[in-house]
Amino acid sequence: MRFPPTLASWLAAAAAASLCAVAPAALADWPERPINFVVPSAAGGSPDVLSRVITNELANILKTPVVVDNKPGAAGNIGLLQIINKPADGYTIGYGNVNTLAVNRALFKKLPYDVDRDLVPVAHAFDLYNVLIVRAESPYRSAGALIEAARKNPGKLSFGAPGVGTTGHMSGEVFRSMAKIDVLYVPYNGGPAALQDLLGGRTDFLFANSSEVVPLVTSGKVRALGVTSLQRLALLPNVPTLDESGLKGYQTVAWGGIVAPKNTPKAVVDQLNAAVQTALKAPAVREGLARLGAVPAGGTPEQFKQMIDRETTRWAGIVEAARIEKLD
Repeated sequence: MRFPPTLASWLAAAAAASLCAVAPAALADWPERPINFVVPSAAGGSPDVLSRVITNELANILKTPVVVDNKPGAAGNIGLLQIINKPADGYTIGYGNVNTLAVNRALFKKLPYDVDRDLVPVAHAFDLYNVLIVRAESPYRSAGALIEAARKNPGKLSFGAPGVGTTGHMSGEVFRSMAKIDVLYVPYNGGPAALQDLLGGRTDFLFANSSEVVPLVTSGKVRALGVTSLQRLALLPNVPTLDESGLKGYQTVAWGGIVAPKNTPKAVVDQLNAAVQTALKAPAVREGLARLGAVPAGGTPEQFKQMIDRETTRWAGIVEAARIEKLD
Protein backbone atom coordinates (compact mmCIF):
# COMPACT_ATOMS: atom_id res chain seq x y z
CA MET A 1 0.00 0.00 0.00
CA ARG A 2 1.33 3.42 -0.98
CA PHE A 3 0.66 6.16 1.58
CA PRO A 4 0.23 9.80 0.63
CA PRO A 5 3.44 11.79 1.11
CA THR A 6 2.08 13.64 4.12
CA LEU A 7 0.92 10.41 5.80
CA ALA A 8 4.26 8.69 5.06
CA SER A 9 6.12 11.60 6.62
CA TRP A 10 3.89 11.46 9.68
CA LEU A 11 4.45 7.71 10.12
CA ALA A 12 8.23 8.11 9.82
CA ALA A 13 8.22 10.84 12.44
CA ALA A 14 6.03 8.75 14.73
CA ALA A 15 8.37 5.76 14.38
CA ALA A 16 11.41 7.91 15.22
CA ALA A 17 9.63 9.34 18.24
CA SER A 18 8.73 5.83 19.35
CA LEU A 19 12.37 4.72 19.17
CA CYS A 20 13.50 7.72 21.19
CA ALA A 21 10.87 6.92 23.81
CA VAL A 22 11.94 3.28 24.08
CA ALA A 23 15.69 3.86 24.33
CA PRO A 24 15.73 5.66 27.74
CA ALA A 25 13.35 3.08 29.19
CA ALA A 26 15.59 0.25 28.02
CA LEU A 27 18.64 1.95 29.54
CA ALA A 28 16.77 2.57 32.76
CA ASP A 29 16.40 -1.19 33.15
CA TRP A 30 20.14 -1.82 32.85
CA PRO A 31 21.45 -4.09 34.25
CA GLU A 32 18.83 -6.80 33.86
CA ARG A 33 21.25 -9.74 33.85
CA PRO A 34 24.78 -10.63 35.02
CA ILE A 35 27.69 -8.53 33.76
CA ASN A 36 30.77 -10.26 32.33
CA PHE A 37 34.04 -8.69 33.53
CA VAL A 38 37.03 -9.74 31.41
CA VAL A 39 40.47 -9.74 33.06
CA PRO A 40 43.27 -10.15 30.46
CA SER A 41 45.49 -12.21 32.79
CA ALA A 42 45.50 -15.47 34.68
CA ALA A 43 43.57 -16.09 37.87
CA GLY A 44 45.55 -15.30 41.00
CA GLY A 45 47.70 -12.52 39.50
CA SER A 46 47.56 -8.89 40.59
CA PRO A 47 45.04 -7.78 37.92
CA ASP A 48 42.72 -10.65 38.83
CA VAL A 49 42.91 -10.20 42.61
CA LEU A 50 42.56 -6.42 42.44
CA SER A 51 39.69 -6.63 39.98
CA ARG A 52 37.77 -8.98 42.25
CA VAL A 53 38.03 -6.54 45.15
CA ILE A 54 36.16 -4.00 43.03
CA THR A 55 33.77 -6.29 41.14
CA ASN A 56 32.50 -7.81 44.39
CA GLU A 57 31.38 -4.35 45.49
CA LEU A 58 30.06 -3.43 42.05
CA ALA A 59 27.77 -6.46 42.21
CA ASN A 60 26.30 -5.15 45.46
CA ILE A 61 25.83 -1.65 44.09
CA LEU A 62 24.35 -2.69 40.74
CA LYS A 63 22.34 -5.53 42.35
CA THR A 64 23.44 -8.05 39.73
CA PRO A 65 26.30 -10.58 39.55
CA VAL A 66 29.57 -9.32 38.05
CA VAL A 67 31.34 -12.43 36.80
CA VAL A 68 35.13 -12.32 36.35
CA ASP A 69 36.28 -14.03 33.14
CA ASN A 70 40.06 -14.57 32.93
CA LYS A 71 41.46 -14.38 29.38
CA PRO A 72 45.28 -14.40 29.65
CA GLY A 73 47.78 -14.37 26.82
CA ALA A 74 49.59 -12.21 24.26
CA ALA A 75 50.48 -9.45 26.74
CA GLY A 76 46.81 -8.88 27.50
CA ASN A 77 45.75 -8.54 23.86
CA ILE A 78 43.56 -11.66 23.93
CA GLY A 79 41.51 -10.28 26.80
CA LEU A 80 41.13 -6.85 25.21
CA LEU A 81 39.83 -8.46 22.01
CA GLN A 82 37.34 -10.42 24.10
CA ILE A 83 35.93 -7.12 25.37
CA ILE A 84 36.00 -5.36 22.01
CA ASN A 85 34.25 -8.16 20.10
CA LYS A 86 31.23 -8.30 22.40
CA PRO A 87 28.03 -6.24 21.92
CA ALA A 88 28.29 -2.68 23.24
CA ASP A 89 25.37 -3.12 25.62
CA GLY A 90 27.03 -2.81 29.01
CA TYR A 91 27.01 -6.54 29.73
CA THR A 92 30.66 -7.10 28.80
CA ILE A 93 33.22 -4.78 30.37
CA GLY A 94 36.72 -5.43 31.62
CA TYR A 95 40.05 -4.52 33.09
CA GLY A 96 42.47 -2.29 31.21
CA ASN A 97 45.83 -1.20 32.58
CA VAL A 98 49.08 0.56 31.78
CA ASN A 99 50.18 -2.40 29.65
CA THR A 100 47.14 -2.99 27.46
CA LEU A 101 46.08 0.65 27.13
CA ALA A 102 49.45 2.42 26.89
CA VAL A 103 52.67 0.36 26.77
CA ASN A 104 51.47 -2.15 24.16
CA ARG A 105 50.70 0.66 21.74
CA ALA A 106 54.40 1.50 21.64
CA LEU A 107 55.73 -2.02 22.03
CA PHE A 108 53.92 -3.91 19.27
CA LYS A 109 54.46 -3.29 15.56
CA LYS A 110 50.75 -3.73 15.03
CA LEU A 111 48.08 -4.38 17.63
CA PRO A 112 44.91 -6.33 16.76
CA TYR A 113 42.88 -3.47 18.22
CA ASP A 114 42.92 0.32 18.46
CA VAL A 115 42.41 1.71 21.96
CA ASP A 116 40.79 4.92 20.74
CA ARG A 117 38.65 3.33 18.04
CA ASP A 118 37.54 0.15 19.82
CA LEU A 119 37.24 0.98 23.52
CA VAL A 120 35.62 3.56 25.77
CA PRO A 121 37.27 4.36 29.13
CA VAL A 122 34.87 3.96 32.06
CA ALA A 123 36.88 4.67 35.21
CA HIS A 124 40.40 4.83 36.61
CA ALA A 125 40.18 2.35 39.50
CA PHE A 126 43.54 2.27 41.30
CA ASP A 127 47.27 2.84 41.20
CA LEU A 128 49.75 0.11 42.10
CA TYR A 129 53.51 0.30 42.47
CA ASN A 130 56.44 -2.02 41.99
CA VAL A 131 59.14 -2.96 44.46
CA LEU A 132 62.81 -3.44 43.58
CA ILE A 133 63.86 -6.66 45.30
CA VAL A 134 66.94 -8.89 45.59
CA ARG A 135 67.25 -12.28 47.27
CA ALA A 136 67.84 -12.29 51.02
CA GLU A 137 71.47 -13.42 50.60
CA SER A 138 72.29 -10.69 48.07
CA PRO A 139 75.25 -8.43 48.90
CA TYR A 140 73.24 -5.39 47.80
CA ARG A 141 71.53 -3.59 50.67
CA SER A 142 70.46 -0.44 48.86
CA ALA A 143 69.56 0.69 45.37
CA GLY A 144 72.72 2.80 45.39
CA ALA A 145 74.88 -0.26 46.10
CA LEU A 146 73.19 -2.17 43.28
CA ILE A 147 73.77 0.69 40.85
CA GLU A 148 77.42 1.00 41.90
CA ALA A 149 77.99 -2.73 41.34
CA ALA A 150 76.33 -2.58 37.92
CA ARG A 151 78.53 0.33 36.88
CA LYS A 152 81.65 -1.51 37.96
CA ASN A 153 80.59 -4.67 36.13
CA PRO A 154 78.87 -3.60 32.91
CA GLY A 155 76.81 -6.35 31.31
CA LYS A 156 77.28 -8.75 34.25
CA LEU A 157 74.13 -8.13 36.33
CA SER A 158 70.67 -9.18 35.19
CA PHE A 159 67.03 -8.61 36.07
CA GLY A 160 63.94 -10.63 35.27
CA ALA A 161 60.31 -9.79 34.62
CA PRO A 162 57.17 -11.76 33.69
CA GLY A 163 57.22 -10.90 30.01
CA VAL A 164 58.21 -8.11 27.65
CA GLY A 165 56.23 -4.93 28.24
CA THR A 166 55.04 -5.82 31.74
CA THR A 167 55.40 -3.19 34.44
CA GLY A 168 58.24 -5.24 35.91
CA HIS A 169 60.09 -5.08 32.61
CA MET A 170 59.36 -1.40 31.99
CA SER A 171 60.28 -0.42 35.56
CA GLY A 172 63.62 -2.13 34.98
CA GLU A 173 64.14 -0.30 31.71
CA VAL A 174 63.48 3.08 33.36
CA PHE A 175 65.86 2.07 36.17
CA ARG A 176 68.56 1.07 33.68
CA SER A 177 68.15 4.30 31.72
CA MET A 178 68.09 6.69 34.68
CA ALA A 179 70.94 4.93 36.50
CA LYS A 180 72.97 4.74 33.29
CA ILE A 181 73.86 1.09 33.80
CA ASP A 182 74.39 -1.84 31.44
CA VAL A 183 72.36 -4.81 32.72
CA LEU A 184 70.77 -7.79 31.01
CA TYR A 185 66.99 -8.20 30.85
CA VAL A 186 65.71 -11.80 31.11
CA PRO A 187 62.04 -12.34 30.14
CA TYR A 188 59.99 -15.05 31.85
CA ASN A 189 56.63 -16.66 31.25
CA GLY A 190 54.95 -15.29 34.35
CA GLY A 191 55.91 -13.80 37.70
CA PRO A 192 56.47 -17.07 39.63
CA ALA A 193 59.19 -18.19 37.20
CA ALA A 194 60.93 -14.82 37.42
CA LEU A 195 60.81 -14.91 41.21
CA GLN A 196 62.06 -18.50 41.33
CA ASP A 197 65.17 -17.61 39.32
CA LEU A 198 65.81 -14.57 41.50
CA LEU A 199 65.64 -16.73 44.64
CA GLY A 200 67.88 -19.28 42.95
CA GLY A 201 70.52 -16.67 42.22
CA ARG A 202 70.17 -16.89 38.45
CA THR A 203 69.21 -13.21 38.22
CA ASP A 204 70.30 -10.34 40.43
CA PHE A 205 67.22 -8.15 40.91
CA LEU A 206 63.56 -7.94 40.08
CA PHE A 207 60.77 -5.37 39.93
CA ALA A 208 57.48 -6.90 41.07
CA ASN A 209 54.07 -5.61 42.12
CA SER A 210 53.77 -4.78 45.80
CA SER A 211 50.67 -7.00 46.00
CA GLU A 212 52.86 -10.00 45.16
CA VAL A 213 56.08 -9.33 47.07
CA VAL A 214 55.16 -7.62 50.33
CA PRO A 215 54.60 -10.99 52.11
CA LEU A 216 58.01 -12.16 50.86
CA VAL A 217 59.66 -8.99 52.11
CA THR A 218 58.04 -9.13 55.55
CA SER A 219 58.92 -12.83 55.90
CA GLY A 220 62.57 -12.14 55.04
CA LYS A 221 62.64 -14.26 51.89
CA VAL A 222 63.64 -11.26 49.78
CA ARG A 223 65.10 -7.83 50.51
CA ALA A 224 63.40 -4.68 49.23
CA LEU A 225 65.74 -1.94 48.01
CA GLY A 226 63.25 0.61 46.75
CA VAL A 227 59.72 1.34 45.57
CA THR A 228 58.65 2.95 42.30
CA SER A 229 56.26 5.47 43.86
CA LEU A 230 57.19 9.05 44.71
CA GLN A 231 56.10 8.51 48.31
CA ARG A 232 56.88 5.54 50.53
CA LEU A 233 54.31 2.76 50.62
CA ALA A 234 52.28 2.28 53.78
CA LEU A 235 52.93 -1.47 53.59
CA LEU A 236 56.70 -0.93 53.43
CA PRO A 237 57.34 2.29 55.37
CA ASN A 238 61.04 1.57 55.88
CA VAL A 239 61.77 1.03 52.19
CA PRO A 240 62.91 4.23 50.43
CA THR A 241 61.60 5.36 47.08
CA LEU A 242 63.99 5.23 44.14
CA ASP A 243 63.57 8.99 43.95
CA GLU A 244 65.00 9.19 47.49
CA SER A 245 67.76 6.80 46.48
CA GLY A 246 69.26 9.20 43.96
CA LEU A 247 67.15 8.62 40.84
CA LYS A 248 65.34 11.94 41.06
CA GLY A 249 61.87 11.86 39.54
CA TYR A 250 61.79 8.07 39.17
CA GLN A 251 58.21 6.84 39.14
CA THR A 252 56.39 4.00 37.42
CA VAL A 253 52.74 3.29 38.14
CA ALA A 254 50.95 0.03 37.40
CA TRP A 255 47.56 1.74 37.14
CA GLY A 256 44.38 -0.11 36.26
CA GLY A 257 40.83 0.74 35.36
CA ILE A 258 37.65 -0.34 33.64
CA VAL A 259 36.89 -0.17 29.91
CA ALA A 260 33.95 -1.14 27.70
CA PRO A 261 33.40 -1.72 23.99
CA LYS A 262 33.15 1.43 21.89
CA ASN A 263 29.59 2.70 21.40
CA THR A 264 28.45 1.43 24.78
CA PRO A 265 25.62 3.88 25.56
CA LYS A 266 26.81 6.94 27.45
CA ALA A 267 24.07 6.46 30.02
CA VAL A 268 25.46 3.00 30.82
CA VAL A 269 29.06 4.27 30.94
CA ASP A 270 28.02 7.06 33.31
CA GLN A 271 26.10 4.63 35.51
CA LEU A 272 29.10 2.28 35.61
CA ASN A 273 31.42 5.16 36.44
CA ALA A 274 29.15 6.29 39.28
CA ALA A 275 29.07 2.73 40.62
CA VAL A 276 32.88 2.56 40.55
CA GLN A 277 33.17 5.88 42.43
CA THR A 278 30.80 4.52 45.09
CA ALA A 279 32.69 1.22 45.27
CA LEU A 280 36.03 2.97 45.76
CA LYS A 281 34.63 4.70 48.86
CA ALA A 282 33.41 1.45 50.42
CA PRO A 283 35.47 0.34 53.47
CA ALA A 284 35.75 -3.22 52.14
CA VAL A 285 37.26 -1.98 48.86
CA ARG A 286 39.60 0.55 50.45
CA GLU A 287 40.84 -2.04 52.95
CA GLY A 288 41.14 -4.71 50.27
CA LEU A 289 43.17 -2.47 47.97
CA ALA A 290 45.34 -1.26 50.86
CA ARG A 291 46.24 -4.86 51.80
CA LEU A 292 47.52 -5.29 48.26
CA GLY A 293 49.44 -2.01 48.23
CA ALA A 294 47.05 -0.32 45.79
CA VAL A 295 45.69 3.22 46.10
CA PRO A 296 42.08 4.01 45.02
CA ALA A 297 41.88 6.42 42.11
CA GLY A 298 38.53 7.53 40.63
CA GLY A 299 37.48 10.35 38.34
CA THR A 300 35.37 10.75 35.23
CA PRO A 301 35.63 8.74 32.01
CA GLU A 302 37.08 11.85 30.36
CA GLN A 303 39.80 12.13 33.00
CA PHE A 304 40.66 8.46 32.55
CA LYS A 305 40.94 9.03 28.78
CA GLN A 306 43.29 11.97 29.34
CA MET A 307 45.49 9.87 31.62
CA ILE A 308 45.63 7.04 29.06
CA ASP A 309 46.74 9.54 26.40
CA ARG A 310 49.47 10.99 28.64
CA GLU A 311 50.76 7.56 29.59
CA THR A 312 50.76 6.40 25.96
CA THR A 313 52.98 9.33 25.01
CA ARG A 314 55.28 8.78 27.99
CA TRP A 315 55.80 5.07 27.42
CA ALA A 316 56.33 5.53 23.69
CA GLY A 317 59.25 7.78 24.59
CA ILE A 318 60.64 5.24 27.07
CA VAL A 319 60.39 2.36 24.59
CA GLU A 320 62.20 4.44 21.97
CA ALA A 321 64.90 5.68 24.37
CA ALA A 322 65.56 2.17 25.67
CA ARG A 323 65.68 0.85 22.09
CA ILE A 324 63.37 -2.02 22.98
CA GLU A 325 62.76 -4.19 19.94
CA LYS A 326 59.13 -4.06 18.90
CA LEU A 327 57.08 -7.23 18.95
CA ASP A 328 55.12 -8.74 16.06
